[in-house]
Amino acid sequence: MHFPEALTIFYKLRLSHNNSLTLVFNYFQVLSIKNCGRNSSVSPCFTRQLVLILVACTGLYAVSYAQTCPPNIDFETGTFDGWTCYTGSAGVLNDQNVISLSFSGPVPNRHTMYTRTATPELDPYGGFPVVCPNGSGHSIRLGNNIAGTEAEGISYQFTIPADRNVYSLIYHYAVVFQDPNHLEYQQPRMEIEITNVTDNTIISCSSFTFIPYGSPLPGFFVSSNPGSDTPVWCKDWSAVSINLDGHAGKTIRLFFKTADCTFRRHFGYAYIDLNSECSGEFTGAKFCPGDTAVQLVAPFGYQGYTWSNTSFTQVLGNDQTLTLRPAPTAGTTLAVQVGPYYGYGCPDTLYARLSDTFRIKAHAGADGRVCNNEPIQIGTSTTPGVFYQWSPAIGLTDPTISNPFANPRAPTNYVVTSRSYGGGCLDRDTVTVTPVLLDSAIQLIGRASFCFGSSDSAVLHLTGAAESVQWYRNNTPIVGGNTGFYKVTQSGSYYAVQQKQGCTTTTAQQAISIEKARPGTIYPVVYVLANTPVTLQARQFGDTIHWRPASYLNTVTSYKPVFSGPVEQSYGIEIKTAANCITIDSQTVKIVSRADIFVPTAFTPNNDGRNDILRPILFGIKELRYFRVYNRWGELIFESRDPNRGWDGSVRGKLLANETVVWVAEGIGLDGRSYLRKGTSICIQ
Repeated sequence: MHFPEALTIFYKLRLSHNNSLTLVFNYFQVLSIKNCGRNSSVSPCFTRQLVLILVACTGLYAVSYAQTCPPNIDFETGTFDGWTCYTGSAGVLNDQNVISLSFSGPVPNRHTMYTRTATPELDPYGGFPVVCPNGSGHSIRLGNNIAGTEAEGISYQFTIPADRNVYSLIYHYAVVFQDPNHLEYQQPRMEIEITNVTDNTIISCSSFTFIPYGSPLPGFFVSSNPGSDTPVWCKDWSAVSINLDGHAGKTIRLFFKTADCTFRRHFGYAYIDLNSECSGEFTGAKFCPGDTAVQLVAPFGYQGYTWSNTSFTQVLGNDQTLTLRPAPTAGTTLAVQVGPYYGYGCPDTLYARLSDTFRIKAHAGADGRVCNNEPIQIGTSTTPGVFYQWSPAIGLTDPTISNPFANPRAPTNYVVTSRSYGGGCLDRDTVTVTPVLLDSAIQLIGRASFCFGSSDSAVLHLTGAAESVQWYRNNTPIVGGNTGFYKVTQSGSYYAVQQKQGCTTTTAQQAISIEKARPGTIYPVVYVLANTPVTLQARQFGDTIHWRPASYLNTVTSYKPVFSGPVEQSYGIEIKTAANCITIDSQTVKIVSRADIFVPTAFTPNNDGRNDILRPILFGIKELRYFRVYNRWGELIFESRDPNRGWDGSVRGKLLANETVVWVAEGIGLDGRSYLRKGTSICIQ
């Protein structure tokens, strides 16, 4: 049965009692279920046409309900409230792709919320905006561009009101996939599943799977910026209608899933958003009295649009926007057939009954301040069917939208004019935006690194005229640090939080290092043969070193200078750090007539700072091969090749008491000969 035949039958039946309307509606609803489909000759969504007939012929109720959407189904709170988030992995089982998910809550970089900004952020591969251009303030990204068989999901479940038998949703998606040309079940993908939970059935027209597989998918294009040799397929924001007519009282679940390839190498992700209106009615259905023209706008993102009268005998336009001039008579009903990209959704028909009940109230928003050139948003959310013009336009990102970002260089009164397309309604409102500049730099007076007790210091200075200041050290507020100057007395990382005219700014951080000089030390005497070169060794710290005097040294600026002289010499060793802390060590070089190794016959390891360590004293020895200590039973209890590292009198952590030990030492003299010495020493407590 075709639409004109149905209309004729209905008019005949309408002549009888009004109760027949219910019978007619039920009859045509059953008929539409049998005949309305993608390949049917019946006009798309026949049930909706029947609703239109009932409205047009009885005047009992409006064509479309002004439906209230479930809370935050459109992400407009900027959160995932109401949504359930999942993470998991992609795999293969019996040559079938399997996405395994479990509840996770929102996971950073896998469930990503985007907010519309003054400068739209674009996807790096597709070049389209990350926030859906349907007037939305927020959209999400599911997944990321990091491969690893990652899979993500997000779902929303709600119940259609029991009195809403005409109900629809529109969701928008954009996708980005690498195409490694694996087998189909191994490829990255996106799955969309819309389920009637109550009846446990899939709403197939709105559920489908994207799989890049070697050839362009409908509406896809190849990225010019793939980042590798693997091609990347992208699809700009597109829309899909979810026709939920006849589902009053049913529980519906929306489930979106993304997955990488199953080889851990290639990624896939998607952007998702939902319209804020759960109704088939389109923008412009309500217009102002006195409008000379009406502009109707169908939902964004479909591949094709066909506007017509409700009998589908007159095509009025084939674009998303339809302009009618002069304005039609109030009560006129129009239809628009929307066609999704082939294979991704079913055709749908949306209706609206035009009425001249539209009214406009301009909203410029609250007065605000621009802090340090950070734009602020003025105005309010967009009202469909209203046109906006801001004056002056200077400092605005777009003077023709309801809520542009403002960044003026001087205090500015912005006036917004809100009007209907045909000019029948017009209103104005004003907002004042004041720029506030507060310098976030820190000026350092003095040195960032200095030595405690020296004449150096560090003073931090704020150059801005702040009304209040709070200094912080290592993220902790400094008591009393509330002026534009702060003298630093401790090492740490410093910054300040400033306020002025309601604006708050945090300065850059400044690291300050305050050191204390190390105490000087006296090195063990070095015994050498006359005029025989030997390398001296200073402590390894600081940034510069200087030996004084320079006598008999090959250099005075090395930690390891070479001594070669005929007589004894004492040196002062100045070691300086980057903070200008200076330490003076001492080294004495004595001349001996022959090479030898001497070890004291007794030592007292009582930590009094005198004779606490048993070590070899080298006379003209350039290399100590070993120094070994044995107990009275002949067990080796200490060994070292470092002449400066001796035995502290302990064995396995316990001090020996008044015991005689045997030592053996061997070294190579400056003359190249080997010297072996043995002896005993008493450990006295």
